[in-house]
Amino acid sequence: MSSPSKRREMDLMKLMMSDYKVEMVNDGMQEFFVEFRGPNESIYQGGVWKVRVELPDAYPYKSPSIGFINKIYHPNVDEMSGSVCLDVINQTWSPMFDLVNVFEVFLPQLLLYPNPSDPLNGDAAALMMRDRPAYEQKVKEYCEKYAKPEDAGVVPEDRSSDEELSEEEDDSGDEEIMGKPDP
Repeated sequence: MSSPSKRREMDLMKLMMSDYKVEMVNDGMQEFFVEFRGPNESIYQGGVWKVRVELPDAYPYKSPSIGFINKIYHPNVDEMSGSVCLDVINQTWSPMFDLVNVFEVFLPQLLLYPNPSDPLNGDAAALMMRDRPAYEQKVKEYCEKYAKPEDAGVVPEDRSSDEELSEEEDDSGDEEIMGKPDP
């Protein structure tokens, strides 16, 4: 049986190899951010969230702590803290699950099938039960306002190289303004 630290390392590598963008908080492997995209063909499609993951010392025997950094409108996600209310993470976690399960199965299922009878966001739950079209519209508004790629800290690949070019152009522009140095 492997040690919890080896399992943590293996699960983290597996998550990175599954094409998730992972940003480590420090040198350890206990706290990191993962870029999470809303499920296709859902009201969350197109949304991009930065999700904070904290692995306890006893991981995988104890579940990870999961929280959305940028805002999301959902009955089972606390709007202020981003904490997630999900039975499979909070109560029925098993060492058989791994981090890829969290991002490929558990979080997409949470977004696709909210549970308004066990809310962390009472307003979202009430609106969902009272007026589903208004709830869906509010989810889409939150996605447009808070879940754009830049809200999750995502920098498009091609834009970062353009920014480098513009900095070089700025440097050459400074010389023109200041004039040539005296011989």
